[in-house]
Amino acid sequence: MPPEILIGNGMIVASPALRGFWGTWSSIGEKTSSVAVVNSAVHSEIKIHNLNVSIDNNHILKNINLEIPCNKITCIIGPSGCGKSTLLRTINRLIDNGENVSIDGKIVIDGENICDRKVEVTHIRKKMGLLSQRPTPLPMSIYDNITFGCRIHGVRNKKRLRQIVEDNLRAAGLWEEVKDRLQSPASSLSIGQQQRLCLARGLAIEPQFILGDESTSALDPVSSRHIEDLFVKLKEKYGIVLVTHTLRQALRIADHVIFIYLGEVIESGSAGELFHNPKHELTKQYLSGTFS
Repeated sequence: MPPEILIGNGMIVASPALRGFWGTWSSIGEKTSSVAVVNSAVHSEIKIHNLNVSIDNNHILKNINLEIPCNKITCIIGPSGCGKSTLLRTINRLIDNGENVSIDGKIVIDGENICDRKVEVTHIRKKMGLLSQRPTPLPMSIYDNITFGCRIHGVRNKKRLRQIVEDNLRAAGLWEEVKDRLQSPASSLSIGQQQRLCLARGLAIEPQFILGDESTSALDPVSSRHIEDLFVKLKEKYGIVLVTHTLRQALRIADHVIFIYLGEVIESGSAGELFHNPKHELTKQYLSGTFS
């Protein structure tokens, strides 16, 4: 059994990384249809106010104040170890699973402070799916990978599940490649196909935001560009927030950019403005390759 799948109380339970797509194990009923007709409403941006995160007494994120727009691609850039992934996982409430974690401040979406410990995380994680660095397909068929999260959230109608599978595999650009082998193991797919499968699996539970943590770094250049092209198309329905070490990637697809250095937001704004007219000296040095 791969590490991303845990066994608990006689049932298969996804690890925290996978629970980022589905939330906790509660049923919310069959209140929405497939992704093709969902997400047409205008969603709120993510507003972060005075966010501080410490892990093992190390102050990782320091007084973060940001607004992350919906229906745009936001790239978070900065050197290794600066807090980019920690910020992404804090937005998705996955940082909670660690020991000795202290979180102070607010992350507000749809008027709700998701950092409030009283907030039930199921609907929060359903709003913000996480696409990890490496693909994490479940040890089951392609079809069951897509329907797994839907079933957890209460969808049981077979006709609807079949439509959800097709709609979301199409959205991830994978339908034509796998439509004749939906019952084949997901592990039979290439790494690039597996990552698109994980994207389709996340889309199936209808998030508002897609969070990508170096989600193309383990892929070959062709697969990486395929995922990038999908992000550009998907921003019509979702907010896309990507952590990337590759400036070329951010230059290609970003609408909005956040530059983080040593846990602090140094500069943020439109991609055109930040890349071509950076205001902070540290931003200029990072973009020029003085440090990485």
